[in-house]
Amino acid sequence: MAREFRGRIELDFRDSQADWDAFLPNRAPKGSPNVLVVLYDDTGMAAWSPYGGRIQMPTMERLAKNGLTYSQWHTTALCSPTRSTFLTGRNHHLNGFATISESSTGFPGYNSHIPPSNATMANVLRDAGWSTFWVGKNHNVPIDEWTAGASKKNWPLAQGYDRFYGFIGGETNNWYPSLAEDNRYIDQPYLPEDGYHLSKDLADQALKMIRDVKQTEPDKPWYLWFCPGANHAPHHAPEEYIAKYKGKFDDGYEAYREWVLPRMIERGILPEGTALTELNPMPDGTFSQTDEVRPWASLNDEEKAMFSRMAEVYAGFSEYTDAQVGRIIDYLEESGQLDNTIVIYCADNGASGEGSPNGSVNEGKIFGGYPDDEAENLRMVDKLGSPETYNHYPTGWAAAFSTPYKMFKRYTYQGGVADPLVISWPKGIAARGEVRHQYHHSTDIVPTILEACGVAFPDTYNGIEQTPLSGVSMVPSFDAAPDAPSNKQTQYYEMFGQRGIWHEGWKAVTVHGPVSGKGNFDDDVWELYHTEVDRSESNDLSAEHPEKLEELKALWLEEAKKNNVLPLNDLQIIGNPKDFETFVAMEFHQPAPPSGRFVYYPGTSEVPERSAANVHGGSYKIAAEIEFTPETEGVIFAHGSRFGGHALVVKDGQVHYVYNFLGIPPEDRVSAPVPTSGKHIIGVEFVKEGVGDYREPKGPVKLYIDEQQVGEKQIRTVLGHFSLCGEGLTIGRDSADPVSSLYGYGFDFTGGEISRVVFDIADDTYVDLEAHLAAAFARD
Repeated sequence: MAREFRGRIELDFRDSQADWDAFLPNRAPKGSPNVLVVLYDDTGMAAWSPYGGRIQMPTMERLAKNGLTYSQWHTTALCSPTRSTFLTGRNHHLNGFATISESSTGFPGYNSHIPPSNATMANVLRDAGWSTFWVGKNHNVPIDEWTAGASKKNWPLAQGYDRFYGFIGGETNNWYPSLAEDNRYIDQPYLPEDGYHLSKDLADQALKMIRDVKQTEPDKPWYLWFCPGANHAPHHAPEEYIAKYKGKFDDGYEAYREWVLPRMIERGILPEGTALTELNPMPDGTFSQTDEVRPWASLNDEEKAMFSRMAEVYAGFSEYTDAQVGRIIDYLEESGQLDNTIVIYCADNGASGEGSPNGSVNEGKIFGGYPDDEAENLRMVDKLGSPETYNHYPTGWAAAFSTPYKMFKRYTYQGGVADPLVISWPKGIAARGEVRHQYHHSTDIVPTILEACGVAFPDTYNGIEQTPLSGVSMVPSFDAAPDAPSNKQTQYYEMFGQRGIWHEGWKAVTVHGPVSGKGNFDDDVWELYHTEVDRSESNDLSAEHPEKLEELKALWLEEAKKNNVLPLNDLQIIGNPKDFETFVAMEFHQPAPPSGRFVYYPGTSEVPERSAANVHGGSYKIAAEIEFTPETEGVIFAHGSRFGGHALVVKDGQVHYVYNFLGIPPEDRVSAPVPTSGKHIIGVEFVKEGVGDYREPKGPVKLYIDEQQVGEKQIRTVLGHFSLCGEGLTIGRDSADPVSSLYGYGFDFTGGEISRVVFDIADDTYVDLEAHLAAAFARD
């Protein structure tokens, strides 16, 4: 019931009085605002045009001219953690999101399960009478709940959202995304050759959801969280948008930093005298070498052309997505809703340095624990941004787009945590086109929305006492003077072992890069900055104010204990095979049955990689029972994409086992003629006999038809993962982007029947598996 029943109940219906309102949901007060939150990924403050950058963002510019631009708004330095603060208004460790879902571990601050004591804002707004929608990236489903059979209590619908359409995990292919709708995985509605791009699809779905509400309940306000795949890798964009930036970045990233800083000062984003920090500001040995920046002058002409093209693709991706947001804004204006819609347009962390010093045409190599090949990258330069690449720019552009700050995403220096934010609400904010300098953080978004909507966060929710919100409302800044004091006092930071804390205009930060592998946290050197006058953290005052530094260090530890920050983890997962292997072992893995065997069936949902049989790092066996006919062809199973994976396929009268090692040509194939019509067991056995330079397993893979070996080849297999997320295991089809060049999109199994496919990661022999499988078939 929405409230207590106030009717009258007598013996006879005729003498009783109904009270419908007791059973109807609450209605938001008349005139309540809509809320549209647009949350980009991986974007430094110096990238976009409202902040002086070269990437044109007409929609964001339009909103900035009609609202406010914030110069000191901050995030956690990483996507899942920041997004968790948008969900609940609590600090990321309190939400269990010290890191991304995919790298969660079994500690209170690191497990990626938001506790019931941190109810979401969407639940509160929905109960208060708002429709609630989530479109796009969802990086806050715990890794153990990604499967079709898992609990959906941490999926959007159970988190307070009426509808969801998007993707689960950190990233997806923008041409061939791994999509989910509400509580189930779905296929993309059409293909790239028919004009598909994820950003366009997401805007289409968002518009449908808003229109659905307005045609049935026109007075009901709504809250939409719109999370495009941009600007996270892979950087994919239509060629016409990439072409807009041809030559725009040919001067290089160092020149860009020199060019953009004066423009940021001119626009009032930064104060006069703000210094430009060094391109490689951290001492050797204090950060991962994969985060270094190669000086532009040290590049040859081919490298400069490739690096420039990578920036062009990124820029085109960003502007194209802004145009899709523009379609939503246009509709709101045409329908008369824009005036009373709070639009919050921002990004979740600084520009990404995960492309390494040389950039990448296949960012998935990072998740496979394997280095990039610059020669291969150069061969693919003309394909960047297309379905043929999974590209990411080099660290130099991450530094440039995070000007004038030190470092970038993952770092608790300003380069990782200072982000763009524009807020527009014509009916509720009198100021137009002004800059606000109050210090704020992503934890402040929830209290801001709630106050603007006139909704209080409850002390208890569903009978559970609630943790107080970590943030403060930004509403006082709406009509304050640009330089009025902030109502925020303290904000701690921690990411992959690097620590920081801001308190009343001062900030302390450790010289200890994230994922650096240093350990020895007690020996960390701390720096001290007076950020009120030194926005770029260029003047270390630790020697001049040792007492202030000690005060902040003690305050950091106090905040860490309150927010479940410990233990600290800085394992060097990129560039250090041993640490990578250690970390992979700490991640969630689907527990194997005692037999070591996983059984999969056709006509079922995609199985996410982290929950599928783990074929990475060791030996494995696969057996499939197939009913063959003369017309049999198609995918028996597929796992991964053209950028890494493996598949068992029937094509052109042959059975092929294909292993695609991180998209590096050529594919490894073991093939044999299709067997005669009838029931047969097709088997694959890989035996790990050693490892390569990067601990990638090596050994023979054998193909069997029934008990007879029909092929063999030496291969190498992936140690880490085929992808960060998506591109899971499918039976009888390939989920999206094909694993092998042998076939195109889909290539569903036809002309026969797959009974089941068994993956075995135990230590027995193939013949044992075949015998067990035959016995299982006999029992069925």
